[in-house]
Amino acid sequence: MKFLESSIFEAINSALRFQTGDCLIRGRIESYSCKMAGDHKKLFKMMNAEAGPNDLQALSPPQSMLTATSPNKNYSRSQSDDGEGQGPLCDTINRKTLSYLIATLNASFHPDYDFSHAKSEEFSREHSVRWVMNAVDSKLSANANNDYEALKAQLWSALDHEISLNECDIYSYNPDLDSDPYGEDGCLWSFNYFFFNKRLKRIVFFTCYAIGTPYCTEKTEFDDDLIMEMDDSFE
Repeated sequence: MKFLESSIFEAINSALRFQTGDCLIRGRIESYSCKMAGDHKKLFKMMNAEAGPNDLQALSPPQSMLTATSPNKNYSRSQSDDGEGQGPLCDTINRKTLSYLIATLNASFHPDYDFSHAKSEEFSREHSVRWVMNAVDSKLSANANNDYEALKAQLWSALDHEISLNECDIYSYNPDLDSDPYGEDGCLWSFNYFFFNKRLKRIVFFTCYAIGTPYCTEKTEFDDDLIMEMDDSFE
């Protein structure tokens, strides 16, 4: 994956820092070209050691389904990664696309975390752009109030300009506590969304987390190079 610089995203990322009475919120949006090189090629070779790149892997149910139904209710809708065909009781993803998601995580959280052994079940495919937008807006509006409202329109406009939201397959990353880069004490919530445009061969990654104020340092400005190092956010 190749990181694509964006002055618009840099400006938005500078604004995705909110300090409230209850928590500190930090978020960032990054754009990557889906071009295999170096570590991504090694990852892809490792993932295909026993099967081909088009071998389908099971995803977890979409977050929209989990929030709308009982956890015990079976998820019966099924689609393949390219939107064609039916599969057994779950969405699926091919190994090539899964490698893009994992390589994006590795690039975004480098060098502190390695997601090379992440499983497909840690990812979900979200079928509605509108649902994802509403989920993000609801989370940030509830915690950052008017500060986020002033940023919201610019944020989604920049995302749409970069990745053409209506053309995207959208995935979320929902790891267990041991694999979660935000799994430290004090993290109140987090989200990780991938907007994958096959035509553009590009992924935009949107990640955000909130830390309870008892665990925050008193600093409100942070070095951009340390934006995702959780240790720097704890006393």
